[in-house]
Amino acid sequence: MKPDYKNWVPRGLLFLLGGMAIICLAVCAVFGIAGVATEGGLRIALGVLFGAAFLLFAVLTGIFANMYCAFSYNGKRKISKRVIEGIAKYVTLPDGGRGLDVGCGSGALTIACAKRNSRAQMVGIDRWGKEYASFNLPLCERNAEAEGVKNVSFARGNAVKLDFPDEMFDAVTSNYVYHNIKGKDRQQLLSETLRVLKKGGTFAIHDIMSPKGYGDMRAFVKKLKECGYEKVELVDTTDGLFLTKKESRAYMLAHSKLLVGKK
Repeated sequence: MKPDYKNWVPRGLLFLLGGMAIICLAVCAVFGIAGVATEGGLRIALGVLFGAAFLLFAVLTGIFANMYCAFSYNGKRKISKRVIEGIAKYVTLPDGGRGLDVGCGSGALTIACAKRNSRAQMVGIDRWGKEYASFNLPLCERNAEAEGVKNVSFARGNAVKLDFPDEMFDAVTSNYVYHNIKGKDRQQLLSETLRVLKKGGTFAIHDIMSPKGYGDMRAFVKKLKECGYEKVELVDTTDGLFLTKKESRAYMLAHSKLLVGKK
């Protein structure tokens, strides 16, 4: 059995966009070009309207299909795997320690961290919402089994309010999660994750940390240092660490940064 980490681009989105392109093309051909049951200005209007809609959906289908191929674990570029393994290198756990992956999705990062810390335990949590319907708890457990990794567990949870006491974990991590949580203060989400980290524990949190979505992250880093954190860095991962600038722009991952350090 092979692991199946799915794709950051939902396959259903590709089918939806492709289907809309086909429908628009058919309507344009029937009513706009062939002129079935239409004539004059109406025929021209329908032809222009649905022709333009076809081009829009065709372009979007191409863009997201390209992203799907780039993010695939089985493709040539394997961007998702590159990012996951890159983050996991920053997650270090003591023997017998526990690490937390917030928003684990298909379990990829949780399992990668567990592999690198075989004498510790990794916990992955997610709310597994309908927007990523193919990600679920049984999928995570199957992937762990397929990888032969036993030092992991998965549970339902919410990044907005973690169901754990203060300073419970020796490391916390996350990948491209918080920017998807609408209507919440992203810096507060970071603080909530860091709340459950033990003093002396390490953290590696990766996300699209744009000024619009996250506010002033330099000020946040300064605040953590003033609170006594031993080490705090904000690393641009689009400078060749995980991605190139070209890739980050092409795949809508600009402003990707890694908040890493020690509490």
